[in-house]
Amino acid sequence: MGKSRRAGTLGDCALSTNADIIDLCNFYATPLGSVAARSITLSLSPIWRPISEERLLGLGYATPYLSRFGTDCERSLAFMPAAQGAERWPAGAPLRTALVGIEDLPLGDSSIDRILMVHALEFAESPEALLAETWRVLAPGGSLIIVVPHRRGVWARFEHTPFGSGRPWSRGQLTRLLRSVTFTPHAWGEALFFPPFERQQLVRFAPAMERIGRKFWPMFAGVVIIEAVKQLHRGIPVASAAKERRVAKPVLVPAGAGAGARVWRRKFL
Repeated sequence: MGKSRRAGTLGDCALSTNADIIDLCNFYATPLGSVAARSITLSLSPIWRPISEERLLGLGYATPYLSRFGTDCERSLAFMPAAQGAERWPAGAPLRTALVGIEDLPLGDSSIDRILMVHALEFAESPEALLAETWRVLAPGGSLIIVVPHRRGVWARFEHTPFGSGRPWSRGQLTRLLRSVTFTPHAWGEALFFPPFERQQLVRFAPAMERIGRKFWPMFAGVVIIEAVKQLHRGIPVASAAKERRVAKPVLVPAGAGAGARVWRRKFL
């Protein structure tokens, strides 16, 4: 694990009861965290099409999954909320992480092809503002994949994992939220059908319980996964009050979905 950094002094991102970077790193380093990441990865795979010529952004704490899905894309980045803190990623390679204000991403309009959001939406004080910002940076036809704690799931009721913090969501709530900010829900998935065992001896039963739970009690999954698409034929919401947007430099130059090779360029406002 690389060096971690807290940044509680950066108060420009609106988050509530946000997970701590140290707790997140420690959880995914445990046997339970490893099994949880494997379960979510297996559920992401059916809805994850190849992205060899696209840009991928992990938002929140997505590095355990970017390490699996970010290897086949043109470029992958990991943006972590200021209230959470950031870790160095990937290990032994040029840094691709940044500490950001979650509702004011340092990216140009339509500059990202796909966003994987994990450990982010459940902590947002304004989910609508967060999703409106992801809509802005997504290219036309780009997709947003969200992993959040499930309101009916057992994991949301225990605080010894990151999925027990923040606000859990149901399918219906996510659908209404995404449509309110002009995203079109496209595909669904679930994961974590086993209890969040605190005793390490019980974790070895998790894979078998995951298979059984997927078949017999799917409504009680620990997390719900949704893919939504940015479609430009829908109306764009207008903010009630205009505000000056400060874009950090450098930014990704807008180029549209699946545009192939691109270059970094400095932009001065």
